[in-house]
Amino acid sequence: MEYVSTRTNGTLENSSQALAAVARGDDPPETIVRNGRLVNVHTGEIQRGMDLVIAAGRIARVTETGAVDAGPDTTEIDVDGAYLAPGFLDTHVHIESSMVTPTGFARGVVPTGTTGVFVDPHEIGNVLGLEGIRLLLDEGADLPLKTYCTIPSCVPAAPGFEDAGAEIDADDVAEALEWDEVLALGEMMNYPGVVHGDEEVHRKLAATYDAGVVATGHYASRDTGGALDAFVASGITACHESVRREEALEKLRRGVWTQLRQGSAWEDVPETVKAVTETDVDTRHLLLVTDDTHPDTIVEDGHLDRVLRVAIENGLDPVTAIQAVTLNAAEYYGVDADLGALSPGKIADVVVLEDLASVDVSRVLVDGELVAEDGELVDETGLPPVGEHTDALRERYPAWARETVALEAPEPSAFSIPAPSAESGESGGKRIDDPESVNEVVAEVCRVHENQVGTSREQRTLPVVDGTVELEGDVSKAFVFERHGTDDSVGYGFVSGFGFDRGAVASTVAHDSHNLLVVGTDDADMARAAERLLELEGGMVAVDDGEVLAEVALPIAGLMSDRPLEAVCESVAALEDAWEQLGCELNAPFMTMSLLALAVLPELRITNRGLVDTERFEFVEPVRPA
Repeated sequence: MEYVSTRTNGTLENSSQALAAVARGDDPPETIVRNGRLVNVHTGEIQRGMDLVIAAGRIARVTETGAVDAGPDTTEIDVDGAYLAPGFLDTHVHIESSMVTPTGFARGVVPTGTTGVFVDPHEIGNVLGLEGIRLLLDEGADLPLKTYCTIPSCVPAAPGFEDAGAEIDADDVAEALEWDEVLALGEMMNYPGVVHGDEEVHRKLAATYDAGVVATGHYASRDTGGALDAFVASGITACHESVRREEALEKLRRGVWTQLRQGSAWEDVPETVKAVTETDVDTRHLLLVTDDTHPDTIVEDGHLDRVLRVAIENGLDPVTAIQAVTLNAAEYYGVDADLGALSPGKIADVVVLEDLASVDVSRVLVDGELVAEDGELVDETGLPPVGEHTDALRERYPAWARETVALEAPEPSAFSIPAPSAESGESGGKRIDDPESVNEVVAEVCRVHENQVGTSREQRTLPVVDGTVELEGDVSKAFVFERHGTDDSVGYGFVSGFGFDRGAVASTVAHDSHNLLVVGTDDADMARAAERLLELEGGMVAVDDGEVLAEVALPIAGLMSDRPLEAVCESVAALEDAWEQLGCELNAPFMTMSLLALAVLPELRITNRGLVDTERFEFVEPVRPA
């Protein structure tokens, strides 16, 4: 059991006597939240006319309204019949994907009801290793958002198929498991390594179990038979990668804590929630998570409150949904002595809901203090003033964390793809002697799908002009340049589904190794996009006819901005408009693009080492003679 500290009153060890005195009636409470409808996640019922009696940042009593009198210094908050729910807990989230650091993230999500997160910082880990993770966790220590860590298990995610800026081996995992914030092993993305007994993978699992904590999973296979059993039998107890009803159901049946995901780009809940809404299975192992959420989603639609709304709209009982982000979440990570419910002894993280079905958050209390009201922070303890946000972050993140793009700007010629030799059938490397001997080629194309993490593999016939492969239809080129200074490796391939008809886009957010990813239809624009990101020290950019249409600077590890959330959101909105000008109408398109290089998701991916068949885990040639 892990005991959680409040910001000013420590753990239960420090406050048990004070709580008992208030519960007995010998001492007055610090705060009373009056006249609420309590969402009792222990029993699954709604209790009307209830008060929360708070002292030392915790709940001393849960009583009928008016049963406890206020003292002369007691703060009373009358919620006038609104619902009282425990603070929401996200059991799987990557803060880096919000494009801001923990400070900006907390400003955005706490007013929506999220009071605790269990982060997997493998994005910054892939760029800066344990030192980078330490920077992120140190920043999160003083925030009103309780920030815990699941230490990354796969840095890089697919060894041998990509190159990251760092490596975290089993010894590093064992070291980090001793940190106070670390409660679990992060998502084990190398699921083939788990299933097939990879020695290093199982060394990391062994270190986790030796430390007495849980191992979280990333089982992206659609196989719900023996391979899933092997994954679960290895001790992994949670997974967020279900995209079909059957997958979620089979994981629940095996005792896996099944995390239904609703991020900015992958919207799995409407399908996966059917595992419980169309059956009568028990939901004690059901969890709801965001995984990856862009800043505009947080500002416009919310965080876990948004996930709850989607789940409820798709048939999940509202109380069951709230249990999935409170009690269930706390029980999974072993922090349920302090979090996940509104009952005596628990930390008073309280979400006031004006309406249960629409998850209408009106007020948020953290450690018994009102911190947010009507979507705005009213208590900024632990946060730098908005006007000092950027300066504060630049002090926290030294130059080595802000200068991470070690790459020479590629010339337009670097994006020219030579046709394969008709005689040898080999692609890449050199042009053929007689360009007219090959008029067309067959290209392996990675097709993206809106709001889905998976891609599909297609074969397209593309024309060849003067020995160079040309584009046709909605096919674009995609190049991945190693940007961490390890080598000069470059991988390339073709993508479809974005709808680009001109220009180029580029990003240093390219899961999980976060190399420089460039997608486009024009070689000169692709070169300009890459050049601009080098100038920015990372980020995202859109270019057309040599002009930078929009950009989002992400100088911290090439992943996060040093600006406040709202400012980043404005830049992201401008970038979305620029993508539309280039022909793309997908929802959250840069998040979909960022997964093009993630070689642990089906079916085809492009890394700095080449084009990868992630079903067979082998490299394939991007083009071959027709």
